[in-house]
Amino acid sequence: MRFGVFYELQLPKPWKEGDEHRLFQEALEQVVLADRLGFDYAWEVEHHFLDEYSHSSAPEVFLACAAGRTERIRLGHGIRQVIPQYNHPARTAEGIATLDLVSNGRVEFGIGEGATRLELGGFGIPAKEKRAMSLEAAEQIANMMILDPYPGFEGQYFSMPCRNVLPKPLQKPHPPMWIACTNRDTIRVAARNGLGALAFSFLNPEEAESWSNIYYDIIRSEECVPIGHSVNANIAMVSNFSLHHDRAEAIRRGHEGFEFFNYALRALVTQDTTPGRTQLWDEFQKSRGNRTEEVIEASRGAGYSATGIGTPDDMRAHLANFRDAGVDQIIFMQQSGRNRHEHICEALQLFADEVMEPFAGECESRERAKAQELAPYIEAALARKQVMQPLDDADIPVVRASVKRVEVNRDSARS
Repeated sequence: MRFGVFYELQLPKPWKEGDEHRLFQEALEQVVLADRLGFDYAWEVEHHFLDEYSHSSAPEVFLACAAGRTERIRLGHGIRQVIPQYNHPARTAEGIATLDLVSNGRVEFGIGEGATRLELGGFGIPAKEKRAMSLEAAEQIANMMILDPYPGFEGQYFSMPCRNVLPKPLQKPHPPMWIACTNRDTIRVAARNGLGALAFSFLNPEEAESWSNIYYDIIRSEECVPIGHSVNANIAMVSNFSLHHDRAEAIRRGHEGFEFFNYALRALVTQDTTPGRTQLWDEFQKSRGNRTEEVIEASRGAGYSATGIGTPDDMRAHLANFRDAGVDQIIFMQQSGRNRHEHICEALQLFADEVMEPFAGECESRERAKAQELAPYIEAALARKQVMQPLDDADIPVVRASVKRVEVNRDSARS
């Protein structure tokens, strides 16, 4: 099993001068620590206009900075908003390839579409068409990263003339592609398009196993027709995260932040919002009461905590359940609400010291076996793909100069 860390860059109000600067710097320090400790992935989301819930509107900048400070951890867009109104497909292709080059081939490319009216309405995106828009764009982004030149495209949601989109990524044919998944329907979308599933829902092991079975059954079927030029057959599932030798202390340090993440996500989708004025943290605090102590009391005497918040023994049992359910990667949501930087770093260190090794140690053998078993299905899936063909040199259109040439008579020039 692989392990990742995940960032929404949450910042509950009230805000003080310098809070955003501190937030970004601490998150980068955590990624550097995760890299040193042997974590496999650092995922950064892209959201817009979501006060308190996410201040991560330019993940390409954050990940580029992380690339310069780290050596081996893979850098994931989890996710990049690919609908053209958010980011033109050519700009996404350029950005992904550039990050892949400066990071020495460590990029993971997750795609998404956004869910809130704040984001969709802010960019004039019709909610009912957002998935079709994102899939159309994602397919062309993959084409842009491999074709020299890109032949151009006349689509339903965007069009572009022939251009050579540069640079090209280091990883071939392009970085692994993923898609955000929040329910069984989007798990099916991921598998049908040959995309890794970034399961941003908090599931129990039984439901996770159901998602895994649905996903891999489709990967093995004729339904799988890759949207990119490779198949990334992987399921990564988000988990909350707070680790301490004392379970009660782990809950005190992490449970409130985890609850805020879920509260804020629901509120942004289901409640009216006044930009810049809605008080999510304040409303959350009024609604939850003395919840932390209630959770601590309920956990006393339990065999183990199955939430990702608890002791190293709790975490080992938690991870084993998801490994056995067929999950390939666990992504830890450790930066949420007002969870403190020093507590996050202590938990990452404790995880690396006492939990990680047995799961990481078995990872390569499991991945080899899975790759061997899936190889004929992936080969068949790629054969079903209708590949955009490159242009013959004679068919590449000439882009005319904007200023006409003026033939100057030499004799006239002398006079």
